[in-house]
Amino acid sequence: MDQYLISRRKALIRLARLGGGVALSGMAGWPLTHHAPSAAAAPAPKNVLVEGIGQTDGYSVHALVKEVFDAAGGMKHFVSKGDIVVIKPNLSWARVPNLAATTNPEVLEAVVMLALDVGAKKVRIVDNTIHDARRCFGLTGAAMVAKKTGADLIFPRSSLFRRMDLGGERLKIWPVLVPVVEADACINLPIAKTHGLTGLTLGIKNWIGGIGGSRWSLHQDIHQSIVDLAAFFKPTVTLIDAIRIMTQNGPSGGSPSDVAVKNTLILSTDPVAGDAKAAGLFGVDPGALNFIALGEKAGLGSARLDPLQQCRVTL
Repeated sequence: MDQYLISRRKALIRLARLGGGVALSGMAGWPLTHHAPSAAAAPAPKNVLVEGIGQTDGYSVHALVKEVFDAAGGMKHFVSKGDIVVIKPNLSWARVPNLAATTNPEVLEAVVMLALDVGAKKVRIVDNTIHDARRCFGLTGAAMVAKKTGADLIFPRSSLFRRMDLGGERLKIWPVLVPVVEADACINLPIAKTHGLTGLTLGIKNWIGGIGGSRWSLHQDIHQSIVDLAAFFKPTVTLIDAIRIMTQNGPSGGSPSDVAVKNTLILSTDPVAGDAKAAGLFGVDPGALNFIALGEKAGLGSARLDPLQQCRVTL
């Protein structure tokens, strides 16, 4: 048997035995309306959905990110002191930030800083890019974020991939980027944009950047494939970057005419609900997205938003 043929659960158990542990969030009694948080803020529930909107001219993206996390009880509910934290943005394309092909670097920087502020031992920025990684990291602003914050920007070299049993409906054995699974907390940080095959690419689809191998072959059954990946990686929390969104010619775009400014962030601990909420930014019915229905079937969450503890914060 291949010595690297391991499941994500085994990888996490191995880490726990080494003393890393796995961050757990016991959450209950979160308010429906958001006020300025206090040191004794109520813990957040398991099913959180927060929409943050920057309404004022010159609002601070950093402040909006903090407000959104505070509305969910604070970053401390997702990251514990001493944790090794992985942030999984979308850095796939060698595009500058205003083209909305990749995660906004201001959002990325703010999330890194919040994790460090609550005592994370180390923050790692991880993505297996489509274009050349060094160009992607430079043009997207991720390299500058890492330099400024002290986060580790992980280059997706071949030695960091291990074959793992994904246990999916379609995907079984696949090369996985090990730093993503050997972390105490994992923050999914996609950008919202259109996609020629899936209609939209949001949180669930972002996990294609967590694997290697022949990723193009996944396009033969793309909806089930991305649901299999989301079920395997199981992020601690997802924050969808919709400061700018790509409304056409996704996922790579390349023209300012493809971009709409929404000044919005969507945080959720339910991957399906988060994507369903973000679909509304494009005027898309979540029921029209196959990966939403498959995600519900797989038990990832629910597209029904009413049962969730929801709120909106504005700046």
